[in-house]
Amino acid sequence: MLPIDNWLRRFHGAGSVVYYGTASRTVIFPVLTSAFVLMMLVSRGWGGTPQAGPDNQSSLTHMSLEDLGKIEVTSTSKEPVQASQTPAAIYVITQEDIRRSGATSIPEVLRLAPGVEVARIDSNTWSLGVRGFGSSLSRSVLVLIDGRTVYTPLFAGVWWNVQDTMLEDIERIEVIRGPGGTIWGANAVNAVINIITKNAKETRGALVSAGGGVLDQGFLNVRYGGGDGKSFDYRIYGKGFRRGPEFHSDHRQYDDWGMGQGGFRMDWDLPSKDALTLQGDIYKGEAGEQAVITTFTPPFTNVVQDNAQLSGGNLLGRWKRTLSAGSDLQLETYYDRTDRRQSTFGEIRDTFDIDFIHHLTFVRQNFLWGAGARISSGNAIEVVPTTVFTPNHFTEKLYSAFVQDEIAIIEKRLLLTLGSKLLHNNYSGFDVEPSARILWTPVPHHTVWAAVTRAVRTPSRVEEDLQITGFVAPNPLTFLRVVGNRKFRSEELLGYELGYRSLIHPKFYVDIASFYNNYDRLLSGEPGSPFVESSPSPPHIVIPFIFGNGLAGNTSGFEIAPDWTPTSHWRLRGSYSYLHIGLSRNPGSLDASTIRSTDGSSPHHMVTFQSSLDLPQHFEFDQTLRYVSALPAQKVSAYTTADAQFSWHSTRDFDFAVVGQNLLQSHHAEFASAGPLVGIERSAYVKVTWHTGKR
Repeated sequence: MLPIDNWLRRFHGAGSVVYYGTASRTVIFPVLTSAFVLMMLVSRGWGGTPQAGPDNQSSLTHMSLEDLGKIEVTSTSKEPVQASQTPAAIYVITQEDIRRSGATSIPEVLRLAPGVEVARIDSNTWSLGVRGFGSSLSRSVLVLIDGRTVYTPLFAGVWWNVQDTMLEDIERIEVIRGPGGTIWGANAVNAVINIITKNAKETRGALVSAGGGVLDQGFLNVRYGGGDGKSFDYRIYGKGFRRGPEFHSDHRQYDDWGMGQGGFRMDWDLPSKDALTLQGDIYKGEAGEQAVITTFTPPFTNVVQDNAQLSGGNLLGRWKRTLSAGSDLQLETYYDRTDRRQSTFGEIRDTFDIDFIHHLTFVRQNFLWGAGARISSGNAIEVVPTTVFTPNHFTEKLYSAFVQDEIAIIEKRLLLTLGSKLLHNNYSGFDVEPSARILWTPVPHHTVWAAVTRAVRTPSRVEEDLQITGFVAPNPLTFLRVVGNRKFRSEELLGYELGYRSLIHPKFYVDIASFYNNYDRLLSGEPGSPFVESSPSPPHIVIPFIFGNGLAGNTSGFEIAPDWTPTSHWRLRGSYSYLHIGLSRNPGSLDASTIRSTDGSSPHHMVTFQSSLDLPQHFEFDQTLRYVSALPAQKVSAYTTADAQFSWHSTRDFDFAVVGQNLLQSHHAEFASAGPLVGIERSAYVKVTWHTGKR
């Protein structure tokens, strides 16, 4: 779980991950206070009937909090369960939340979930962590799009700048804070983020949205959906955008970003109780980056500004058969291809995956079992001689099976869930991920739950096969070298969770989750004995560091997420997250700095406050305030910032929105780096949407 990025960035581009950031500004709260005083005055003078949202459907502010708790989620068991009856720290980001946030990317949307640490590094790169261990690769978080994992086994993480789809097509995002390995397997350690798109029957008709502004210079989204009106529905879409660079104190504007993506989805509901889905995407783009490349010849380092070339695609098929009430079979398979070329490395990867699930119900039991296999074949492309994977071609194989049983000890009052996942990979062999969860509902609308779970992060090629060299000094000529370890073992987590949910009042809901996680065999950098190397010439000293499992420790904290609807046209939400990290070296470890860099890369305190206000004449006003405490290891101060969106549904078919982001300062840092500092700027954009049929 420890961000290997912290090691790679020491080499200023000899590694594959480059960070950027800048010092932040401190602000106070008068702007927010004034805004909410204004809204209180408006609400007291309100007249008339609350307006319905787009398509004459009830907007989120008009759904009762009890109805929101009944939203069905699938990430905890791969079967529909009401969110309020889930024995896990789950938060659901709905389509209405996404629309009213003004966000233009998936990482920005994830800021809405409590406990999720999202920091923008530059215009096209984010650091994301959950309950600690934030990094640009989100190594302890498993991310899925419609059940397709987007976790790369080369660097064990997620490339956020190629995870995209039309935000209007997302039905919901389910964020499970805490381990989810029993159901989802390897690398679902600190969280599972499951992005679920709409069934094609929910997107009939046409939709076109376009806009642009200061940083989001221009974007266009087009989608059309149709069907036979009975059992078959489809949609096709295309999108593209161009984003400018953030603030650079040295005026090197290199981090611009542009992407184009298209795709389709087809859904069949067959009379034989079968449901079929076939969907796919293809994308191509470029993302600006700056790296310092190390060579073995003078001047030994070279600053390069270039565009990473990003392309890929995927194809997914899913078949589900309903056997009887509460029992079904599901088979899902997908193919995914990525082609990534950066200034320091390149990779072409083909991944094949298949998963089978069988769901059975008995008198007081919900029983699930399943099995899966994933074959991922990657070719690492050597771009510079100081970053090498040996061998350059390798095929990862992951096989898994799981079983889970939900037992109603007291019907509708006390549920016990037991399960375990068995994994086998070609790095560390077999791993077992058991869990036990209990949910107690003593009275309606009040739920207490607890869980004990084991999860693992399996090794990746970067821990076993990477050799990366960075320049230290010219006289005597000295280099540092990080070397993979073929004996690297899976990192382990044993997590303890306790939560409480309550609909205290029809207009007030609160969700509280606490956790204590024990980690072992965490990644460390173990110093080796310096030696002299004569080839390549000239002769030079090499100081080696070998990846090991030398660290252990714990994290603890809690998240509070209240939700209040003081009136039928006004909804207030918020969250507070507290995190404490305590790491130490195992006996025999000589790691000198990983503990400090890891602890100081995640905020101890995060606060989010959201207001959604429906105004007369089909106007809406949304505000979000965010506070994030300091990141000492990143040299980033605490900051407070705010976003706002003012939108108007002028007719049934047209929407217009003006969005302001990071409004409280001209620019601020969210995540720093060893490279040039980048400031996240204040920005604004306008958006016009035309749609027919369903959104």
